[in-house]
Amino acid sequence: MDTDVLIVGAGPTGMTLANELLIAGVSTVLVDKLSQRSDLSKAGGVQSRTLEALDQRGLLEPLLATGDHPVTTGHFAGIPLPLHSNRHHLPWRSVPQVVIEGFFEQHLAAHGRSARRDHELVGLAQDDDGVTATFAGGDTLRSRYLAAADGAHSTVRSLLRAGFPGQPGTLTIIAADVRLSGEPSTSHTWNEDGHWAALFPLGTDPQGRPLRRLVLGGPGTSLPRETPVTEDDIRHGLRTVFGTRVQLLELRYARRITNASRQVEQYRHGRVFLAGDAAHVHLPLGAQGMNTGMQDALNLGWKLGAAVHGWAPQNLLDTYHTERHPAGAAVLRNVRAQSLLMDWAGTRDPDVLAAREIFTAMAQLPDVQRHLADLMSGMANRYPMPGTETHPLVGRPAPDLDLGPTRVHELLRAGHGILLDPADRFDGVVGPWSDRVDRVGQGTDAEPMLIRPDGYVCWAGEDDLEPALDRWFGGPR
Repeated sequence: MDTDVLIVGAGPTGMTLANELLIAGVSTVLVDKLSQRSDLSKAGGVQSRTLEALDQRGLLEPLLATGDHPVTTGHFAGIPLPLHSNRHHLPWRSVPQVVIEGFFEQHLAAHGRSARRDHELVGLAQDDDGVTATFAGGDTLRSRYLAAADGAHSTVRSLLRAGFPGQPGTLTIIAADVRLSGEPSTSHTWNEDGHWAALFPLGTDPQGRPLRRLVLGGPGTSLPRETPVTEDDIRHGLRTVFGTRVQLLELRYARRITNASRQVEQYRHGRVFLAGDAAHVHLPLGAQGMNTGMQDALNLGWKLGAAVHGWAPQNLLDTYHTERHPAGAAVLRNVRAQSLLMDWAGTRDPDVLAAREIFTAMAQLPDVQRHLADLMSGMANRYPMPGTETHPLVGRPAPDLDLGPTRVHELLRAGHGILLDPADRFDGVVGPWSDRVDRVGQGTDAEPMLIRPDGYVCWAGEDDLEPALDRWFGGPR
């Protein structure tokens, strides 16, 4: 074998997975067909659950130190959620994808892992022992497993002939990175004829000037995706919605995006795994595409590490699909609902307007805001944990409890499982798994719980710990 895991695609999903495998002590090769990293901002923010995962790896503070990344208020279908920023321990932050990619690139390079660029995958074949990847020019690479993080037009997905059902794109809207003058106070603005604009912060440029993501839509704006977006298009869209109140100072980049919504039928194909946009595509609302992809990688990384090291229990790798496919499907559902309520095409359909009016009123209720905040932040997801689902903590991210000299998130930085055992009841039980699970005993006020390396609680309570250890951490040594 040339490497344990070959990762195809060096975007946020691929680099997150490379870091997880670094922590797991697994050899990887990360390849990308591009000659250099993109300088386009793309996604604009990091959700609460992703921020928690970064904190669990000791990466959150260094990431936030890279610039001005303000806390922002969320929205659902353009309807503000004022309680969003206070809902979770780590509120949503404005961190563009280009910053995420640059940060991970430097972090991985500091640990001797850099992407091999100009590596275009053209073929793959798998057998009982591994995967053989072929690149343009004839080079081959042999790995135990292959992870596809190569985007919406995934070559790996095509080579697998993987089913990718869903809804094709029926319209396009404009997304642009801009500097503006006279910005409005609201993030989403509609005019009477259906034209609309949305604005989100993107931090600042090298001169410290504020940058914004501008999204434009409405009647007559849906053109073929390959049609270039010009400064005149941006000025016309701004003028149509805002009149003379908002002016374009600089257009940094712009593209047309579609409302296509698709998800692969299976995330696992033998020794090949699909993640990120290779597994699911949808309108980029709330940076859910980037965040969902990074969370795919967080789920998959420790499981691949267990398989490579030989302690993965039976069917552990299958749980990647059973856990992440429903999570991806939930994102597609909320994006389609938002798209309908936002009236992307600017139809001003009376039925849509009536539904939006009622939904807007409902969204002022605290319980509704909390539900939507959980939905948009990745915190609503609950993984199935057979045999222990009745406990309210099981299947959810572990709370970052203060344990005196340390926190739960800090304990997870070693990439091991964690057993919180405040009464020292389970020392003898967990001992045979001590190479995979770290026990924290007396001195904590926490309820007994077993936490997976990805930060999710897989057991809690007082009894039957051993079955959970077997299920998630394999047999005792």
